Amino acid sequence: MPLPTLDQAVNVLDATSLLSSFGALGIAIVMFAETGLLIGFFLPGDSLLFTAGLLCVPGASGVVHLSLWQVLVASLAGALLGAQAGYVIGRRGGPALLARSRNRKLHQGAERAAELLGTYGHAKAVVLARFIPVVRTVLNPLAGALGVSARTFALWQTVGGTVWTVGLVLGGYGLGSSIPHVDTYLLPIVGVIVIVSLTPLVVEMRRGRKKAAPETPERAPERL
Repeated sequence: MPLPTLDQAVNVLDATSLLSSFGALGIAIVMFAETGLLIGFFLPGDSLLFTAGLLCVPGASGVVHLSLWQVLVASLAGALLGAQAGYVIGRRGGPALLARSRNRKLHQGAERAAELLGTYGHAKAVVLARFIPVVRTVLNPLAGALGVSARTFALWQTVGGTVWTVGLVLGGYGLGSSIPHVDTYLLPIVGVIVIVSLTPLVVEMRRGRKKAAPETPERAPERL
């Protein structure tokens, strides 16, 4: 597949642009960066996987047609290897990785990731983090920094990564197969996916603010 030239700029925030430029290889790269490197928290993981599944449908009229098995392999490889790399980086680098970043969104994600680990336990938190944008980026190195067992992390990040990637890809593929020419409405569909994927993060942030809000002291009864 020919790489894009300088006059064909790639928008890394646009799933369609990434897929039309790099195909399945682009999916693997984005999955690796989003789940393994702290710099990848802004990448469109959910919408990219769903859009890729949609463009695997035979006869789709999109800008590019993808192979379903290649998309599944690329998604799984990028997501699983990325998470494992993030864990190793966190185990070696520790909290110093986050200390170097001044991005507020990234630090908020780290706080939520730490809460997930403390509230749900290591296994459940690693699985749940896959479905929360930003949190899935920072939880993997954070798990390494906090000393989560390597065996526990490897097992449950594989479970979570498989359900997340395969579920979204097959969800897009299933929608495209059941509704003819649904790919012509790709932009609004991606918009809905982005909103749905951000919903858990918004809910978690609101829950965190409620916990942080000081409780209003009860007024003592007035004496007559």
